[in-house]
Amino acid sequence: MNRIIPTAILNPDASPESLEAKQPAINNGAEIYGKSGYFSHEQVEQEWEKIWTDSWLIAGVSTDLPNVGDYFLFRVRSESLIITKTAEGIKAFYNVCPHRGARLITEERGNKKVFVCPFHSWSFHNNGELRTITDEDTFQEAVICHRPGLTAAACQEYAGLIFISMADQPPALADVIGLPEGYLENYQIDKMRVVRHVRSEWGSNWKVGVEAFYESYHLHAVHPETRGVMGDLNVQYDLYPHGASRMIVPLGQPSPRQADQTTVNEGLQWMLQESGVDPATFEGSAGDVRAAIQQAKRDRSSRLNLGYDRFADGQLSDSWATGIFPNVQIGCHPEAIFLMRFMPHETDPERFWYDTMTLLFPVNDPDYCPPAWMGLPEGTDATGAVRPETETFLLNEDPGLGLVLNQDADFLPSVQEGMRSKAFKGQLWGEQEQRLRHFHVELERRLGR
Repeated sequence: MNRIIPTAILNPDASPESLEAKQPAINNGAEIYGKSGYFSHEQVEQEWEKIWTDSWLIAGVSTDLPNVGDYFLFRVRSESLIITKTAEGIKAFYNVCPHRGARLITEERGNKKVFVCPFHSWSFHNNGELRTITDEDTFQEAVICHRPGLTAAACQEYAGLIFISMADQPPALADVIGLPEGYLENYQIDKMRVVRHVRSEWGSNWKVGVEAFYESYHLHAVHPETRGVMGDLNVQYDLYPHGASRMIVPLGQPSPRQADQTTVNEGLQWMLQESGVDPATFEGSAGDVRAAIQQAKRDRSSRLNLGYDRFADGQLSDSWATGIFPNVQIGCHPEAIFLMRFMPHETDPERFWYDTMTLLFPVNDPDYCPPAWMGLPEGTDATGAVRPETETFLLNEDPGLGLVLNQDADFLPSVQEGMRSKAFKGQLWGEQEQRLRHFHVELERRLGR
């Protein structure tokens, strides 16, 4: 008889309406999916037509566009879109001139209230309306009588995130995002500022990337350093509609795999220090650290008026790793969020772009910082006063993401290569990988299979 390992319920007393409440189990079956979708060019095109151009995608964050005229570019495969703040709000337009198809903008971000085509100098207001046609009197009226402006894509702000859809008639974002109302709003992402943005090329299919970050089953093997500070077998997994999911990973406690459950090891000391507790004066054991972190952050909130009464205790210490279909994982913490987007490669199904933003809630306190696992380099300007440039790294270049994330980047190519083996028939997912199955059920549904 198969032994099913039950997943944790971190707060059995949480009310059903609470954001930390364990969600009812979903039966997603036990199918073993085929492997060709990880390297098939045919599936690449199917995903383009039915996933990437038909879903709501996170293009960026609202605080990157504080002023009218601010813009940034969002690129997915061959499409480039201009996300800009107009007098009427944030809008998205395809980055293409209707005259001859030239890209209007090449700089990744800036401020322009008028977009001028570099090919023939046609110009457009940043609300998409045509402004001028160079030598307009040389055109037949029938060619330009429709006053060709920029083509808009659906665009909507939600909880400080900017979503776009290239679908002709996308469903309402609120109906398909899948997360409970208030879930993301709780973190006040609309007040957070980007302090680092890294785009790095990884050697696997984008779905291999999603899968690696949707489970904690691999932590003990790939990231042995986490055993002292993460309860990898105490994780609460929750599945939501439309492919959304989350796992609550307890931090500030040793893994149950760890023999020593008492000593306040170096990693736990560091987490105490991050929360404002002096490890040298801490008198508890390892089992007391998580609660001490929670209390210290409540004390900090009272001192700095941060309003942490809106958070459950577990949100103050743990990582609420939250997935939004098709390609997003957000590491949610009160101090900062780590926004990960797994973007398909332009031409190669066995590569993807790992696009990460670290967003920090601005607080003037010497102990205040994002969790160490986010890998923010020492000396990074964490004030958010100046939006940093995006750092781009090609395959086999070191993106400087920190130990844990660099380990993933180094390891995933071997997964991609192994999946091509004749001996490998398809993935065998356990209950610690239920988010992967949930993701693939939604993927197959969207692909119409």
